[in-house]
Formats: sequence, C-alpha cells, structure tokens
Amino acid sequence: MPQSAQSITITQPDDWHVHLRDGAAMKSVLPHTARCFSRAIIMPNLLTPITTVEQAQAYRNRILAALPEKMHFEPLMTLYLTDNTSVKELQDVKSSDFIKAVKLYPAGATTNSDAGVTNLRKRYPLLEEMQKMELPLLVHGEVTDPDVDIFDRENVYMDKVLIPLRKDFPELKIVFEHITTKEAAEYVASHEGPTAATITPHHLMFNRNSLFQGGIRPHYYCLPILKEEDDRKALIKAATSGYKRFFCGTDSAPHPKEAKERMVGSAGCYSALHALEFYAQIFDEAGKLAQLESFTSLNGPNFYQLPVNKKKITLIKKDWIVPENVPFGDTVVVPIHAGEKLSWKFLD
Repeated sequence: MPQSAQSITITQPDDWHVHLRDGAAMKSVLPHTARCFSRAIIMPNLLTPITTVEQAQAYRNRILAALPEKMHFEPLMTLYLTDNTSVKELQDVKSSDFIKAVKLYPAGATTNSDAGVTNLRKRYPLLEEMQKMELPLLVHGEVTDPDVDIFDRENVYMDKVLIPLRKDFPELKIVFEHITTKEAAEYVASHEGPTAATITPHHLMFNRNSLFQGGIRPHYYCLPILKEEDDRKALIKAATSGYKRFFCGTDSAPHPKEAKERMVGSAGCYSALHALEFYAQIFDEAGKLAQLESFTSLNGPNFYQLPVNKKKITLIKKDWIVPENVPFGDTVVVPIHAGEKLSWKFLD
C-alpha cells in the first residue's frame, strides 16, 4: 500500500451499508457511491419494502439501469425481514447470486421501518434457516420503547436483544450496523461468534454537540443519533485498529432538504458524496492511514466471503469545500458538513 503524507493508494473499497432510494432521486445520488466504491450493500427500506427475491431483483435492475455509462458498480441486495417473511422466501435466496443478507429493523426504529419485526422470537425459525445458510443478519440495533432515552437505545438493545440473540444462535452471522457507542465497539471486539460491525463516517467525525452548534443543525440528525465524545473516540480506536470485525458502512441516507428542515425532520445523513474522504481524514488525524485499506477494502469482503477488489484507487491530501447541496431528483439534498473543509480528495 504505497503512501506518503500527501497521498495514499489502496484497494478499491466497498460500502457495506448504503441507502440509494429509488427513481429520479436514486439516479441523482447513485454516481456518488459508484465513483469510488466497487460494491455496496443496498438497504431494502423503500416506501414499498424489498421483502422478496423478485422485488430485490427488480430493484437491482433499476439500480443498474440508472448507473452512468463507464461506471462499474455491483449492487449487493438485501431482504427486509418482516413479521410475514417465510422460510421459503429465504430458501429462494439460494437460487440468487445477488442477495447477500437480510435486514432486521425493529418496527418504528428509523426511516421506513414500520414494516419491521415486532417480536423477534417469533422469527426464530427464519434465523435458524439463515444460520444454516450462513446468510448474514444485518441489525439496526435500537429499542423502540419511548421510555428509553434516545441516547441509550443502542446499548439497551445490545443488552436485551443482541446478546441473547447471539447466545441462541452462536453461528449466525450478525452485522451490528452503524454502531455508535463505546460499549458496542467493545462488545463486537470481544464477543465470540461471527459478529461484525459497520461504522459510519459521521459517527467517527462528529459527536452530539455537532447537532447544536450555533443552533439546531438538522442535517446532522441521524438514527442512531450521534453520541458523546468518549463514544466517538472509542469508534475511532475500533475503526483504525485493523481488526477484521470492523468495516466501512456509510449509512448514507439522503432526504430532500425540505424534509430535513421541516417541523418534524427526517433522520439520516447524506455522505455518499464524500464518505471516502471523510474516512481518510479521520484515519490521517488518528495517525492510522496504514489501516485505512483494511477498514474500507479488506475486512468487509472477508466477512461476506467475497473476493477482494483488484482495482486500486488513490486519495490525495488536498483541501476542498463540501458543496452546500447537490441535486436529488427534482429537489436537492444537503450533504453532512456542507460548506465546510475536508483535507483529502479521491483522485478520479
């Protein structure tokens, strides 16, 4: 991995958690992911959830049709786990080569999660089948009990749901998605079984103070919500450790500007435009550039049992300003850190 203080060349990375939306909005943001990521795990929480193999194939076809010419990108599809998902539907996944995981949303936990699971124990027959198939379960790890403080929902979920789940299914492949706390990082690093975690650039770069600097900043609002500075430091330590259980998952989640800035704003940070640059800056500031390739390009394929990409990409140290907004269908989306400086740039 050739590198210097001014540039770094690594194996082309993958994004193991991204929201592309659909239709004209998807066509606007897809190139931002495809410009630097070779593959991505595509989230299934559209307005009509992707719950069947047939729907996943149709969505994949729409993604490929929207891809600009000369861009090479492979969408890795997921199924949305619901109270009505059948074992047969999971078995049908065996006949596809494009569905790589099943997504678990606790009902009501985040955007378009109303169709999510209301009682996980009733879904145990499906989890048994997934364990046999070695099909990963991607977990949005937050409880939805309104009595639980929003800053505690991840740790409560870990204690009440994830730890018992791992005990009941010791060989089930689990990705604890977009972890945000020191406790979650420690759990993933130390717990037995095929457990991994994705970490977003915004949870590595910002703490919860960023939501309120100079007033309420809706474009920094995401779920799970940003946490304390000690949590952010623990996530940086985990991401830059080189440990194979941690890998890149941007959770880039675009919403129209007006949906973020209204009375009840939508949760989600848009980072696909500059996620790789975010990661490079974070690793550089931590003095851990040498570990960037493991986190972005090697650990994910290892967990998903996929080949590592052959192409190399280069980032250079160059100051630039994140645009105030970018097109998003017939409106615009505001990237996180809009109008602010980043110090690394992907070399197209």
